[in-house]
Amino acid sequence: AFDADGGWLVRPEPSLGGVAVGALPYAVVDVETTGMSARGDDRITELAIVHVDGDTRRVAFESLVDPGRPIPPFITRLTGIDDALVAGAPRFAEVADRVLAALQGRVFVAHNARFDLSFLRAELERACDVVFRPPLLCTVRLSRVLVPELRRRNLDSVIDWFGITTDRRHRASGDAIATAEVLGHLLGRAGERGVG
Repeated sequence: AFDADGGWLVRPEPSLGGVAVGALPYAVVDVETTGMSARGDDRITELAIVHVDGDTRRVAFESLVDPGRPIPPFITRLTGIDDALVAGAPRFAEVADRVLAALQGRVFVAHNARFDLSFLRAELERACDVVFRPPLLCTVRLSRVLVPELRRRNLDSVIDWFGITTDRRHRASGDAIATAEVLGHLLGRAGERGVG
C-alpha cells in the first residue's frame, strides 16, 4: 500500500485483486555522488539501474557521470571514483533520456531511497525540466518491518544478514545488484507473512 508520501508500506492483509508485489516491475537504483546535497553543489558521479521482474534481474543502465566539479578526496577514498575516472564520461544531461526510459513504468527501489531519489530528481529537473515522482519502495524501511531483529540497517548489515556477497561495494552497479538481491529476500519474507 502507498503511504501519504507516495512510499510503500507492507500491510499483512489479503490482496483485494491488485497486482501482487512480487509481480510488480521494479527499478533498483544506486547513485554515487560528490556529497550529500542534491539541491546544492553535489552531483551524481555514477548511476546504475537494475530491473527486477519476478526472479529475473538485469542491469538496465550503468554509467559513470562527469559531475562537472571536482570529486572530494573522501568520496574517492570511499568509492574509488576520482576526477580521472570520470574524465570523458557523459554529463547527466547526456544520459537523462536513457535513465528515464529505464525507470519508466517501474517502482523505484533503493536502499535509503530518499537519498538516491533526491539526486535523480534534482538532476532530471536540471537536465530536462522533468518532475519525477515514481512509486517508491525503500529497502531500509521495508527491512524495519520485515527484519525487526536487525540492529543496524545500512546496506552492509542487511547484505550480511541475508548472506549476499559483492566485490563492488560503494560502486553503483555493485550496490544496485546487492540491493536487488535484498529486495528479493524482503519480498520473500513479505510472502511468508501473507503479503502477496
